[in-house]
Amino acid sequence: MDTAELIEIVDREGRLLADAAAEAGVDAPVPTCPDWRVRDLLSHLGQVHGWATRIVGECLTDPVRPTLQPAPADAELVSWYREVHGRLVGTLTDADPELKCFTFLPTESPLGFWARRQAHETAIHRIDAESARGGDLSPFTPEFAADGVDELLVGFHGLDRSRVRTDTPRTLRMRATDHDAVWTMRLSQDVPRTERDGEGAADCELSGPAGDLYLALWNRLPITALTTEGDEKLADLWRERSGI
Repeated sequence: MDTAELIEIVDREGRLLADAAAEAGVDAPVPTCPDWRVRDLLSHLGQVHGWATRIVGECLTDPVRPTLQPAPADAELVSWYREVHGRLVGTLTDADPELKCFTFLPTESPLGFWARRQAHETAIHRIDAESARGGDLSPFTPEFAADGVDELLVGFHGLDRSRVRTDTPRTLRMRATDHDAVWTMRLSQDVPRTERDGEGAADCELSGPAGDLYLALWNRLPITALTTEGDEKLADLWRERSGI
């Protein structure tokens, strides 16, 4: 997906999130994040948006951690989030496409990285806000959902911190049934290796529409929402150890 399209998604998803949070109320529990209420969700995402805005806006090239600042009072929290989100969208929109700045996953385009990361960060947490509100969840396009699966499997679970590991080599495959996308994870005691293909045998395959795959792999739907073929212990392994 191109950077301009991802920035549009950051904008749309943040607006949907703020609307759902306002409807739910900041004290509403978040079923998809059982330890949180909506105020925690807004505070967390506002801090993340502010972090990304600073890195992109100031062209920071060294690693920097989010600056944790107290969120405003409950009555101002949704408005505060809208303002922070708006600054992020504006910063991404106005940034030089050739921007050089810090990223924490390999990328050819730092601006593209931050647009993608904030698009998926906001989209997943928009699901949290809508879950707190209740009612139907706003849908994702299969293309965007598949991109989120790709970022998760190839990006995050290509890092040393991934805990999705096995004592003996195993193969876990993820397949989108409504989009031309399939991933094969080679699991062992080392960092998982993910290939964007469906070649060879797999010990377990998880499949479903890209939107369901996206939410289940990010632990926003139960893994049982997907079709499992093969060794169900690998599906359990994902559920237990895949948290980012």
